[in-house]
Amino acid sequence: MICRALGDISFSYLLSLHGKMQLLRRPGTWRWSLGGAALLLGLLSGCAADPGAERELNYGLTLAPTGIDPHINASVELGIPLSSVYDTLIFQDPDTGEFVPGLAVEWSISADGLSYTFILREDVVFHDGTNFDAAAVVANIDYVRDPDHRSQKAAAMLGPLDKVEVLSPNVVEFRLDRPYAPLLDSLSQVYLGMASPSALEKWGPAEYQFHQVGTGPFRFVEYLPNDRLVLERNPDYAWAPEIYRRDSPAIDRITFRFYEDPATRALALEGGQVDIIGELPHLEADRLAKSSDFNIDPVPIPGQPLQLIFNTARAPTDDVTVRQALVLGVDRSRIVETVFGGYSPVAAGPLSANSFGFAADSAFPEFDPEFASELLERAGWTLPDGSDVRRMGDADLQLALVVPPWGSNPEVGQLVASAWEQLGARVTLTVAPGFGPLNEARAQGEYSAIGMNSFGTDPDLLRPFYDSEGFFNWSDYRDPELDALLDAAAESFTSLDRREQLYQDFAAQVRDQWLILPVRDYVNLVGSSQKVEGLRFSAQGWFPYLNDLELRP
Repeated sequence: MICRALGDISFSYLLSLHGKMQLLRRPGTWRWSLGGAALLLGLLSGCAADPGAERELNYGLTLAPTGIDPHINASVELGIPLSSVYDTLIFQDPDTGEFVPGLAVEWSISADGLSYTFILREDVVFHDGTNFDAAAVVANIDYVRDPDHRSQKAAAMLGPLDKVEVLSPNVVEFRLDRPYAPLLDSLSQVYLGMASPSALEKWGPAEYQFHQVGTGPFRFVEYLPNDRLVLERNPDYAWAPEIYRRDSPAIDRITFRFYEDPATRALALEGGQVDIIGELPHLEADRLAKSSDFNIDPVPIPGQPLQLIFNTARAPTDDVTVRQALVLGVDRSRIVETVFGGYSPVAAGPLSANSFGFAADSAFPEFDPEFASELLERAGWTLPDGSDVRRMGDADLQLALVVPPWGSNPEVGQLVASAWEQLGARVTLTVAPGFGPLNEARAQGEYSAIGMNSFGTDPDLLRPFYDSEGFFNWSDYRDPELDALLDAAAESFTSLDRREQLYQDFAAQVRDQWLILPVRDYVNLVGSSQKVEGLRFSAQGWFPYLNDLELRP
């Protein structure tokens, strides 16, 4: 208790000490300040050296999700803590991209790609004492696929799954209606992490998010929405996958708190409120990188870039020539440098450059304002004498831009709107306060371009955005040829080369139709205290391996 109390007062005391020594110049006071600091540091040193002291870490999250059950909710943020509460059947090695054993020790795929058989570990126990076995896998998949539970992501990740069957207590089979290459990737992610069937049944979809039970290196202890989420070390963890560098956690307790305002994140790190926090503004990251007290890790995120999706069902962006002009009229390099510094690459297509399937040969061209103006002229949008707004007949060139509030989309939106105004458009910019309002704006259809993207390691994440019937087909572009490319790529489970070529062909069509304005590939700027060791991230980029973390005294 003494050590914990000293820890609570030490930071504020030492922060104020320098000012006291400058202001209180009397010799006695000077000596008292130095003596107090020496005493406090000595006591703290003794606490750090205590081998029985609880090792606690504070982690800053940057978004408070509306729900945190990964089987039902879709937020990336929930995966930061919960990837260490759950184990998955398999894991993806972040260094090689290969899938390695997890709760399944081995697996096989039938020649027709319709059957995946997993042989499971027999020594795994859930945090509540329930045994992990093939029946538990079936219970998890049934929970995810129950239409009454309204899974936002996990159910779709199972693709054309027909059924899951128990072949023996430690063997389970997934049966598909058609081949589905992304299945292994899906089964390696937290959204399909294995939960205790007893807990799922006891709490149900409304309450389970507050009582989560997995098999991972950390136990779920407490969740208070918009306040904190607490994990504690699982002392029984004895089945760590090979991607972990420790057999069990070195940290006893991790408390996650929410810092949605970007301006508060570096302050929280410097003030000792957090030991790790992501999505730092680039200027703050630059500043912290100059200090020996902190580490800055730029973590590339695979998937889609920050992008604007053009509405092809509404004038004037129903005209491909106008869409081309709006892309060429934006200096994406300048926007990226202004908003993200030198940390983020300029996006070049529908996938970020570190994603499987990225097509360098189909990159969107660079800034060309003269040609952009020429294209608008060709499309019939001309500048009347003395006017700075283009017209076609009696109509002004008006554009409605809608962006979400996260990931610096508002700042990017302002710069894009300014660039389009320079081309002669009248632009209205709306920042939707959350996904709900953003989706409502999409449903109303009164937009020229809208911001939305998804992250992940398998390019099949593109399908909801570009398939004619996709949930996120917010461009309303419908092309049977594009649909066929996406379907063929998803079913190509025997040849990575063929699959990659299909996505490259797809990227060329997206560029030729100018369906998006790609802005920047995501890079998460993660700041950590110098006392943190072993910070590594999964193949998805966002999720830390909490099991590997250590704290220096």
